[in-house]
Order: sequence, then structure tokens, then C-alpha cells
Amino acid sequence: MPLSLLSLRLTGCCALLVLAAAAPAWAEDAPPVSPLSGANVHAQVGLPPMLRDLDAYVDSTRKTFDVPGIAVAIVKDGKVVFEQGFGLREAGKPQQVDAHTLFAIASNTKAFTAAALQMLAEQGKVDMDARVTDYLPWFQMSDPYVTHEMRVRDLLAHRSGLSLGAGDLLYWPPTSYTTRQVVERLGKVPLTNGFRSHYAYDNILFAVATLIIEKVSGQSYADYLREHIFKPVGMDESLVDMTYLKPGMDYAMGHALYNFTDLKPVPPMAWLNDPGAGGIYASVHDLAKWMNVQLAGGALPGSGADGKPRRLFAQDSQDQMWTMLTPIPVNKPPIPELQPLMPNFYGYGEGWFLSDYHGQKLVWHTGGWPGMVSRVTLVPGLKLGVVVLTNQESGAAFNAITYRVLDAYLNPAVKTDWVAVYDKAVKHSHSDADESWKKHEAARDANSKPSLPLAGYAGTYRDPWYGDITISDERGKLRLRFSKTSQLIGTMTPWQNNTFVVRWDDRALNADAFVNFALDVDGHVREMRMQPISPLTDFSFDFQDLRLAPVKDVGTKAK
Repeated sequence: MPLSLLSLRLTGCCALLVLAAAAPAWAEDAPPVSPLSGANVHAQVGLPPMLRDLDAYVDSTRKTFDVPGIAVAIVKDGKVVFEQGFGLREAGKPQQVDAHTLFAIASNTKAFTAAALQMLAEQGKVDMDARVTDYLPWFQMSDPYVTHEMRVRDLLAHRSGLSLGAGDLLYWPPTSYTTRQVVERLGKVPLTNGFRSHYAYDNILFAVATLIIEKVSGQSYADYLREHIFKPVGMDESLVDMTYLKPGMDYAMGHALYNFTDLKPVPPMAWLNDPGAGGIYASVHDLAKWMNVQLAGGALPGSGADGKPRRLFAQDSQDQMWTMLTPIPVNKPPIPELQPLMPNFYGYGEGWFLSDYHGQKLVWHTGGWPGMVSRVTLVPGLKLGVVVLTNQESGAAFNAITYRVLDAYLNPAVKTDWVAVYDKAVKHSHSDADESWKKHEAARDANSKPSLPLAGYAGTYRDPWYGDITISDERGKLRLRFSKTSQLIGTMTPWQNNTFVVRWDDRALNADAFVNFALDVDGHVREMRMQPISPLTDFSFDFQDLRLAPVKDVGTKAK
């Protein structure tokens, strides 16, 4: 999942990364930084005046947004000028976050997937403008025209015609489907928009990109990244999924607000069936190296045995990745204080968002994972990069830190308290969510009863793309289970008429949903539909896209 809907609003459409104007002279001549080691030994060389209190500012951010641990790195002109961890790897335990602590970077993985495809294209193994079916002949979308015309480059640009997060339930929360099965089931996911007509963020097409990388390279996605990206860049600490995490390793535990209120740890999760969309765990120490390679146009430090410069990918490949393919509308911010962050242009390239801030082009991405969110931001014109990794689901936290850094280089005359601004924005969004629930309660007929006895709703329901969902009557309680998703098990209670509320056993999901049954003229269940209750629920819980029909007659005649 890229981010919770709240975080997406605050980072995607309402508070983009951006930079401006030429850097002041004091930022141009920072000396090289020696290798870092130890819990909180860090670089602070050549920082602009606005960042001299960055330690205190990050700690204020942690406290305001209840984030146990944060790691930050800043690079400038090929050098690491700041690299530090703050707070705890896990709340209530003594281990501290440092520059080497691994976090799930989620959708910041997408830039690595784009780079891998471009690198394979340079070797002649992939044509970015070739049809996907040239590499995966069995590939299908739900529309034959889109199937035929889908190009490799389209997989990276969020312009397929799928709706926001469509098909995410095939692998999110983690399912037992393989990557191949996820992509095969994509052919049944409905398209709601015109092909290449406008932007709608998706994850599932990066599963297709994953399979192409594996097909043409002859390696697993994880092995390809380790050998061809991590190793040459020097990202010795990075992993492609949590199955490589071992006890005693330096990694952060995610934290979520159970029931939107109580902060508790959530266990690490593997994203094995769509790794190209969000499978990487990395530290800011490693991501600082990644940002410097990006800012150098693909050039690697040092030279090869032949004395020639080493490159991860060509400048032309980066130009393609950083070229806007899909424009994104700039929406009105939720609060006036966020207006200064509104860009003049906004769009998506290949695995990167593109926008502007104070006259500078920004290349950036965010990532969201159970209990962790992150942001990577590049300002190519200033050779500047900042990465913020957190172990709580607060996009407000990484935005407040990112914009303080950007302002220090782009707008040094104005010192905005972005912590206060984002705190207000978060409270505004929570207020909207409260109002949404009050409207549901006001519209409810609390005296109404279901048309059928509770056991009449029990049975197996099937969606064309997800598969089976079962409802069972267990001692007078209805229990709903997604067949391929072990975390999606919950209890249904009547809401009104033939609508129920399902509350998931896993209270970290924050994804309770309405479940509505439609009956035929004979009083049998004809269809079951679902929709999230809260506007704060992550968009990857795309319950509303399910079209669930009983596998055989479910229910009895209405009472």
C-alpha cells in the first residue's frame, strides 16, 4: 500500500515535495564525510543555519505525531551532510534507531523497479515501448484493447484505466496468491477509466513489471536487485523482503493506531507476491547512496578496472524515468496553511512523482506499510536529496521534516513550523472522518431488522477477481472470512435492514466495512457488496470493487 488515505492526501495532492532557487554559497563547499558507525554517530557537515536545530525539530515531530522512531539522511553535491536516527526501534524497548536501522520503504521500491527495467532495456533485453504480451503472452486486462496496447512503460505510470488501488486485495494484506496468480487475476479486475486518460495510483501493475524483470533476466526479482543494484551502489544493508530479517538485526518495528487510537507494534510483513511495488527494507545510510547515484544521473562512485567511469544506468534512462508520463490534477489543500506547498506542475514518470517547489523540480516518492511510512525527495537542480523513514503511519511526520530541509536550501528567509501546520491538517482530516461517521449514524434506522434470520446470510460468495469469501453462523454470530487473506477475519453485526458492519479481529487494520446484501424477488441473497466505513482507511482495502455473488443459493425467503 502506498499510504493511508490521510497520508496520501497530505503528501500526494496537498503537500508535494519541492525546491527552489540557487543554493547559498555556504552549502556548496561541504567537505567529504567519513564513514559512519555507532548508534547515533552522524554527519552534520555544511548544514544551512535553518538545520542547525534539526535534532530538536525531529524530536518535536516525533512527539507531536507519536512516532517512536525516525531516521533522516540528507545528501548535497554527492556528499552525505546529515545521517542520523532518532527515538526507538520499538516503543517500550531500549534499542535506538540509528542511520543503519532497516525500515520497510514500501512504494519507494517502485523507483528500483523502474531502474531495473531501464537497465535491462540498455542491455537490449527489454523494449520499454514493446507490448507487455511480447514478454508475457498470457497477460490480460479486462478490456481486450487495453491488453493489446499495454506497453512496458505503461506499467510504471498509473494510467492503465484501473481505479485507485484496484486489485490490491489480491496481495494486501498478504495473501496466499503467488505473483503469477495475482497477475492472472488482474484480467478480471474491472477498468473504470479510459486507458491513458488520467492518473489513478495502482500497485498491481508493478507485479506485472516484476514478472517481466524475472522473465528476461532469468533471476528472481530479489536476486536481480541484490546483484545489479544493491551491490554496485553499495547498499550492503538493504533487503528485498522481511523474510531475511533475523533476530538481533538492526531493524525497526512498525507501529499502528489500533482502532485509530492506541499505538501498538505491528509485526513485520513480507510482500512476496508483488515485491516490485513495495518489497524493500533499507536504511537511510543505504538510501543516501541511492539518492547520490540518482542525483549523479546513474553514475557510480569511483571507476572500473579499465579506468572508465562506472554507471548503474545511463543518463538517457534517468531522463526517461524523470519525464512526466501522467499529469495529476493539483487539488485544493485541506487547510489554507498548506497552500504554499501547492505545485505549478504535478505528475508521474516511471516510479517517481514529479512536481516543483520554489522554482526547482522535485523528484520524489512516498511509501506506506503496516506501521511504517517513508519519503524520498530529490532536487536535481541543487544535487540535493532527503530521505525520512518512520516506524509509525504518519505521513504528516515525514512531510514536516522534509519541508524543513527543503526550505533550508530553497527558502531560507522563511522558517515555517511545518510540524504545527501538519498537526492542524491531521486534526482537520480526523474531524472530517468524525463527521462522516455521524452522518452514517444519523441516516441509520436503528429499529430496523435484517430481512432474513442471521443464518440466512451464511454461505460462500465469489468475486471474479479476488475469489471466495465465506460467512459462517457460529453460535449466533456471523463470521466473515476472506479465503486467501488470513488477516481479513471478522465478526458481522446488523446495522440496518440488510446492511451489516464487519469489524476485523486484527484491530491494527483500521479497515472495518459495511456489508450490504441485495435480495432477489424470492427472498434469496442475490449479491453482497462492501465498502470501508472510515475515510481514513487505506485505499488498498478496495472492498468497494468486489462484486460478490453467492456460489449457490444463500439465505431463505424473507420473514
